[in-house]
Amino acid sequence: MIPDQDPQPQDAAVETAAEATVSAEAMVAELQAKNLELTDAFLRARAEVENVRRRSEEELAKARKFAIEAFAESLLPVLDSLQAAAAIENASAQQMSEGMKLTLEQLLQALERNKVVQIAPPAGTRFDPHQHQAIGVVPAAQEANTVVSLLQTGYLIADRVLRPALVTVAAGA
Repeated sequence: MIPDQDPQPQDAAVETAAEATVSAEAMVAELQAKNLELTDAFLRARAEVENVRRRSEEELAKARKFAIEAFAESLLPVLDSLQAAAAIENASAQQMSEGMKLTLEQLLQALERNKVVQIAPPAGTRFDPHQHQAIGVVPAAQEANTVVSLLQTGYLIADRVLRPALVTVAAGA
């Protein structure tokens, strides 16, 4: 027969195992709660990113749609002047000339307000291939590669060449 064993070490082992089980279950529950919290935060962040992207696309579409609005609005007075001139039946040549000059001035001001700037290099200006287009090279009594004459005015819009100025250039010696 086996002498009576002390029951205390077995009870301690059972209690330790039970505590470990409770501790593991508490840890699992805590991790599951943290997982739910992080999943919720992730879903909210993803929804916010999607909302920002959608709003940006809408704003960009509106900007494209109405970008020309200010330009068109500044041209309306020019249109009004041209329509008023066309309505005059017996205008003299001098009246038409004065009206045309004033209307041209209105048009130039409207272009300038919208950052459309003329490229009109005077004779003797250094030829700039980024803003000028040489139509011909002519012998001239000035330095080579300089503008001799302007054939057609060019235009810049916000520092980008809309149309280069057409020029003739002095030939080298």
